[in-house]
Amino acid sequence: MDAVGTDSDGREFKNAEEMWREEVGVADPSKKSNWYTEGVGYWQGVEATVDGVLGGYGQVNEPDIKGSEEFLNSLLAERFLDAGGGGNLVVLDCGSGIGRVTKNLLIRYFNEIDLLEPVSHFLDAARINLAPENLMVTEEHKAVNFYCVPLQEFTPDAQRYDVVWVQWCIGHLSDEDFISFFKRAKSGLKPGGFFVLKENVARQGFVLDKQDKSVTRSDLYFRQLFNQCGLHICKMKDQKGFPNGLFAVKMYALAPELPKKVYKSKSKRQVNRPGIIK
Repeated sequence: MDAVGTDSDGREFKNAEEMWREEVGVADPSKKSNWYTEGVGYWQGVEATVDGVLGGYGQVNEPDIKGSEEFLNSLLAERFLDAGGGGNLVVLDCGSGIGRVTKNLLIRYFNEIDLLEPVSHFLDAARINLAPENLMVTEEHKAVNFYCVPLQEFTPDAQRYDVVWVQWCIGHLSDEDFISFFKRAKSGLKPGGFFVLKENVARQGFVLDKQDKSVTRSDLYFRQLFNQCGLHICKMKDQKGFPNGLFAVKMYALAPELPKKVYKSKSKRQVNRPGIIK
């Protein structure tokens, strides 16, 4: 990762290696532990609301879900013959927060959703938001497991998931833990399963946020990491409709193998479609 980067104080780094040496160290485990403790600590001070988990930009909720749904629909149509039909589709929502993405999107397309979130009061709110009495979906669609575990420490059950959805959380992982997470998580995919990574993207290099201990990587930086993870980009899309002044956001569909395109006859898919929560 040779591209130069900056931090939120305006300091420049010659490359990512220099930044990571300073932030998480090389031979000092306590330094890396402090990085993750401070990152979770930042979010522990944020209210468990849509506006809170979106950093005060609650207005991006609707275009975010719309863009994600369009992307997900195209992927399910290409990769699963029975998408939305009789198959039992299972998804892992990583960095799930209060269950915003699960409630607004994933629970309408998947039969079982597991949520992974290290901030306990966010996960408590998700349990309430996703209780059956608070959902407008059939009983075949439900949140099953709520894991209060950091991304860098999580290992999924073997071949449980059709999709692993990772949104606005991977920036908290060091490059080493980024690669380690995806290598472990590949074992949790069913045959034909894939990852969706939706994340802020820097124009070049990287930007370190010293307040919440996260790194916004460039598209090239991501691609270099994907290669080290042994992942292929199946599809990619830019998020539209966000306010000016925010980072660009990209959606990547990633798979351990190059996808074989699935052709299917046209049919109407039965999907629950409640309004987006605000």
